[in-house]
Amino acid sequence: MSLLEAVETDRVVGRVNPVAKLLAALVVSVVLLLSIDWVSAGVALGLELLLLPWAGLSARQLLRRTAPLWIAAPMSVVVMVLYGRDDGVVLLQFWWMSVTEGSVSLAFAIGLRILAVGIPGIVLLATTDPTDLADGLAQVLRLPSRFVLGGLAGLRLAGLFADDWRQLALARRARGVADARGPVAAARRLAGQAFALLVLSVRRGSKLATAMEAKGFGSDTARTWARPSTVGLRDAVMVVIGVLIAAAAVTAAVLAGTWEFVLA
Repeated sequence: MSLLEAVETDRVVGRVNPVAKLLAALVVSVVLLLSIDWVSAGVALGLELLLLPWAGLSARQLLRRTAPLWIAAPMSVVVMVLYGRDDGVVLLQFWWMSVTEGSVSLAFAIGLRILAVGIPGIVLLATTDPTDLADGLAQVLRLPSRFVLGGLAGLRLAGLFADDWRQLALARRARGVADARGPVAAARRLAGQAFALLVLSVRRGSKLATAMEAKGFGSDTARTWARPSTVGLRDAVMVVIGVLIAAAAVTAAVLAGTWEFVLA
């Protein structure tokens, strides 16, 4: 299964309206971005991990979909430890790089925040069908249908990127373009293949836009929807859970004295 495809699950989260999932993840993300401290991020991440068994994803699916986070978080920690703000006692000095208590604290907070912000968004949207999300955005949030349908079409095309990349690689190999060895040749091959994918994507997007316009998708006329999208108690509970996680994170940080409002 492609990482961009929705996971079918019979768990409760799979039956929640996509708009409620989006709002819950958005509330947690916005609140965590208002401060850079390890307490709020750690509390939010801990609560999210407790709720993962009800997400409807297996351990393998969870690891595959969150793999970029587990790569980005440690890299961010290392960079912030070495080049973050110098504050407090110097723990290590090496040439122009210095490790201080302030840089370690900041790096720890950044790493936790990446996981706390990324995991709920990835997990909740992994169980969301793009068409259901488009139905919810148009019918529940009343967003313009032209914007919703364009976004849905683009999201559907994104799933073809992996297949296009694989086909381009096979075609270039068949022509002998990929025979050269060495890091320089690999870099040139990667750049050429990426440019070919860009050209292919632009052409496909232009054809799709023309076809959608010809079929009336760009009209300002009020549109009807084949599948109704409604919200109920289950959806309200999902949003409340997101609010509670955000409130618990802020409360813990304020009580611990680590809350630092970034806009202040």
